[in-house]
Amino acid sequence: MAKILCWTAITAAALFTGPSTVQGFNLASLSGAERVTSLNNAFTRSRDRALEQPLNQRSFQLRSSTKDEIDPFSSPQLDTDAVTKYLIAAATELSLFAGTFKLLDTALSTVDVQLPFPAIAAVFYASSLKSRVFNPLNNQRPDRTKAVEGEGSNGFKDRVMPSWTPPGIIFPIMWVLIIGPLRAYSAATIVSTTGTFLSVPIMAFMLHLTIGDVWNTINNTEKRYGAAVVGVLCVVASAANAAFQYYAVDEFAGKLLGATCLWLVTASALITDTWRLNPLDNGEKVPLYPVKGEAETSFMWFQ
Repeated sequence: MAKILCWTAITAAALFTGPSTVQGFNLASLSGAERVTSLNNAFTRSRDRALEQPLNQRSFQLRSSTKDEIDPFSSPQLDTDAVTKYLIAAATELSLFAGTFKLLDTALSTVDVQLPFPAIAAVFYASSLKSRVFNPLNNQRPDRTKAVEGEGSNGFKDRVMPSWTPPGIIFPIMWVLIIGPLRAYSAATIVSTTGTFLSVPIMAFMLHLTIGDVWNTINNTEKRYGAAVVGVLCVVASAANAAFQYYAVDEFAGKLLGATCLWLVTASALITDTWRLNPLDNGEKVPLYPVKGEAETSFMWFQ
């Protein structure tokens, strides 16, 4: 039926339009009946060439075009490959942090040197801002310069965001000038109290940073709005756990780190509201887990 309709349309166009050329025939010089005969011959040759194409190749083209039209949310499935890579990335980052702190403790013990408090704080300030160097995923943050200028970048104003979203300049101020110093001072207090970098409270803090790095991949790079909601709640929970571990060693350090949860809770509300404002085409909410086909998770180290 499709062939008949197609052939009818082509024939009608040839009979009622002006001069044209089809398959090397100048139709302008032919009568109506001759045009039909010429077009029929051209159609037959095109059909024969198509049939001569290998069957497996034609089938592949059909599968490809069908696959491209598949909506991953029509029948959402958990992206187990992405989840596996998230876990591998988290284990890698935690292992590298633990190994680094163990080497640092061993080196300081060997030379019998104790780092001054400002130096310890500097280590954790750098860790707070650049922990993603130990993570193999693409943990790209929003561009600070663009955020300050109110422009969009990965994770900020590249999607529909709540009307109460803070101005872009607030984010670098909070992370660089407030959250970073609070983390650095509280962690340095714990190390000065315990005498070692590698300890349960410090690794609880590293777990918090690790979860935050994986969350940045989910939210900023992959733009999985649903999974980002669950991820940011894990970030808050891990911060609360680290603050609890700190509090058991030094109450003031625990309170300082706990104060950062206020900002993280605000961020959680922002992410949740963003998820609400970015539904699927059918109006339904994006599932709260990584959906297969929604995005591709890859290790940046191996690209």
